[in-house]
Amino acid sequence: MVEGISHITFIVKDLELSTRFFKDIFNAQEVYASGNQLFSLSKEKFFIVGGQWIAVMEGEPLPNRTYNHVAFKIAEEDFEVYKLRIEQLGLDMKSPRPRVEGEGRSLYFYDFDNHLFEIHTGTLSQRLAGYENNDNSFKR
Repeated sequence: MVEGISHITFIVKDLELSTRFFKDIFNAQEVYASGNQLFSLSKEKFFIVGGQWIAVMEGEPLPNRTYNHVAFKIAEEDFEVYKLRIEQLGLDMKSPRPRVEGEGRSLYFYDFDNHLFEIHTGTLSQRLAGYENNDNSFKR
């Protein structure tokens, strides 16, 4: 039986730049750095973000940007704090998609290696309720 997500791994060109990204945006706690040792495929670092294990491994960045992304939940009152962090790092923000009222707010932004991240204030139950309120044909 699946217990949950173990970890999420991102391939990055520059481990130190990615360290700055995760620490400055998400207040990540760095818990491991391989240095020159290779226990895996390449040099790597591990972080904890909101209780989630995030791994970054040195390698070639994504050649293209897509809508594939990881979304992190934040409180509504922290929205502007995260927006400022993203702006201070000079990251590219993607225009948000159209929203259904009540599903929460989002910021979409790319890291230095073309990974798309989302900061989101809503929950699954809020999104489903918003969809249901806007479409009588919606079925749960």
